[in-house]
Amino acid sequence: MKPHFFAALVSAAIIAPVSFNGAAHAESWTGKASFYSHGTRTASGAKFQPGALTAAHRSLPFGTVLRVTNLANQRSITVTVNDRGPFIRGRILDVSSGAADALGFRGAGVTQVRIEKVDRTASL
Repeated sequence: MKPHFFAALVSAAIIAPVSFNGAAHAESWTGKASFYSHGTRTASGAKFQPGALTAAHRSLPFGTVLRVTNLANQRSITVTVNDRGPFIRGRILDVSSGAADALGFRGAGVTQVRIEKVDRTASL
């Protein structure tokens, strides 16, 4: 490739207008979720509130907002990560019992979900 053509190509890529639809940087995962309703404090130090829409994730930062969709019934809610877990192999998320009620899987105990990281700056 000729040097001047390569430079023009790189320049065009850098200054070209880019359009984002809000989901361009979305991160999502699919797997099993369970719920928990015990404990007094979360790993973040907050008081555990079983009825709150909160979740435990192994590595996402505390305060991360996730959209959780139960793939069995398509119910969807947003939760805030404030704890660590799940500690059972094969699961990607533990939600509070209140979140499990809202998602409609408390009776089953475990369900297949899609979790998506919510970009708080997308609506600004």
